Amino acid sequence: MSIFEQGLAPAAVNHIALSPLSFIERTASVYPTYPAVIHGSIRRTWAETYARCRRLASALAGRGIGKDDTVAVMLPNIPQMLEVHFGVPMIGAVLNPLNVRLDAEAIAFMLQHGEAKVVIADREFFDVIHSAIGMLDHPPLVIDVDDPEYGEGQPVSNLDYEAFLAEGDPEFAWQWPDDEWQAISLNYTSGTTGNPKGVVYHHRGAYLNALGNQMTWAMGNHPVYLWTLPMFHCNGWCYPWTVTALAGVHVFLRRVDPQKILTLIRDEQVTHMCGAPIVLNALVNMPAEAKAAIDHPVEAMVAGAAPPAKVIGAVEEMGIRVTHVYGLTEVYGPVTLCAWHAEWDALPLDQRAEIKARQGVRYPTLEGVMVGDPKTLEPTPRDGQTIGEVFMRGNTVMKGYLKNPSATAEAFEGGWFHTGDLAVCHPDGYVEIKDRLKDIIISGGENISTIELEGVLYRHPAVLEAAVVARPDEKWGETPCAFITLKADHQAVRDSDIIGFCRDHLASFKVPRTVVFINLPKTSTGKIQKYLLRDMAKAL
Repeated sequence: MSIFEQGLAPAAVNHIALSPLSFIERTASVYPTYPAVIHGSIRRTWAETYARCRRLASALAGRGIGKDDTVAVMLPNIPQMLEVHFGVPMIGAVLNPLNVRLDAEAIAFMLQHGEAKVVIADREFFDVIHSAIGMLDHPPLVIDVDDPEYGEGQPVSNLDYEAFLAEGDPEFAWQWPDDEWQAISLNYTSGTTGNPKGVVYHHRGAYLNALGNQMTWAMGNHPVYLWTLPMFHCNGWCYPWTVTALAGVHVFLRRVDPQKILTLIRDEQVTHMCGAPIVLNALVNMPAEAKAAIDHPVEAMVAGAAPPAKVIGAVEEMGIRVTHVYGLTEVYGPVTLCAWHAEWDALPLDQRAEIKARQGVRYPTLEGVMVGDPKTLEPTPRDGQTIGEVFMRGNTVMKGYLKNPSATAEAFEGGWFHTGDLAVCHPDGYVEIKDRLKDIIISGGENISTIELEGVLYRHPAVLEAAVVARPDEKWGETPCAFITLKADHQAVRDSDIIGFCRDHLASFKVPRTVVFINLPKTSTGKIQKYLLRDMAKAL
């Protein structure tokens, strides 16, 4: 036995399971009267919010809900969505946030697969919830949420959320997890091919990624955070826990509305917000007088494809600084970012935007990111040219897929999580994603990055949104097909104008052979649904 082990075993005094539940207890103790929640006319302190979370935990326990029971929630960005992030795991139960854009059949699958004992749902989703519950042999307890900022819809049940909280004890002695590996949340993937997979998070990962958000974004104490990102998406990238740990203010936004975003930024002095690039694009296209309302610095974290240089420039002029991150549901949301270097500030806008397009380097709370060969798992050269798959490993990788050991084994093969994203690694170690494995276009033996082509399309003054997919071609195998949404004042633009613009900026084999003008289909998190576009391209 090592001398450092003799009589030095872990004990209650020096070892406790890591859990984000500790964040709200500390914040409510240290800053009880500080603002925690802003939602329309609703204003609550941290003491009040903590008491409501404990009431929820107590009421659930009183109904027989306990460790490893699933509590599903179908809620927009409202205060109750923050409360369930603490109240549900306080009794060892597992939170299952449902995508509010899904249909009843998909919701029914998730409720059955996750064995939900309770569903907490907003009245806006009455039709979907009732249809989904009707498909189940063993319906869960359904709790109705009546948001005064909505004021519409029908009760999803006769059990009101506020009445349910009244059953609980505001001094409830909630339980710490026995093990930090214990499940805290269940998040379903999009399920574009077959049934969605249930991604299981643990307390340790949630705790660490919440801290990673703060470490990489340097949010500081008491940030004012605007919920432009759907809170059901990867548990709001763990920001319900991050903002709480920092004794910040959660400013809720039920649905994305560019004017309301600008108004809340000004009125509530918002300092931080997250979301897809489409949110920034919507702000940029607001009238000048609306954009002028921002009178203080605002930080915006975006994931997915980085905004085009033109959008980044316009956003910076508004006083919003963009941080680009990357992640997946399987890794608790964002886990890499384009960590910024001060010397890059002096670069021209186009060069800054080119750097910001990189997915960058790992969070301090993720132990490994590698671009490697998908078969051998050998790292690719750091030349900015050789394409490989992005692999990850560390404490913020999921436990695995619920009830799907084969999919878990496949995702974890070789001791790395296989993301399915293709990227290059630059000489400085910064990763830049080029495509999804399923999205790369192989035309005449040449690889074409849809992300590169989309970046060029966004530079055209008439293009509001763009997405590129492969279209089958007898001669070339595949050719690029561009789907484009035009700006309102550029509706006269033709496909030949777009193709000519691409010829001026791309190698000839990368130029799209087909251009289609449509309103792009999107998921609830603002991601373009390329699988639908691929089907459309095949039918052309």
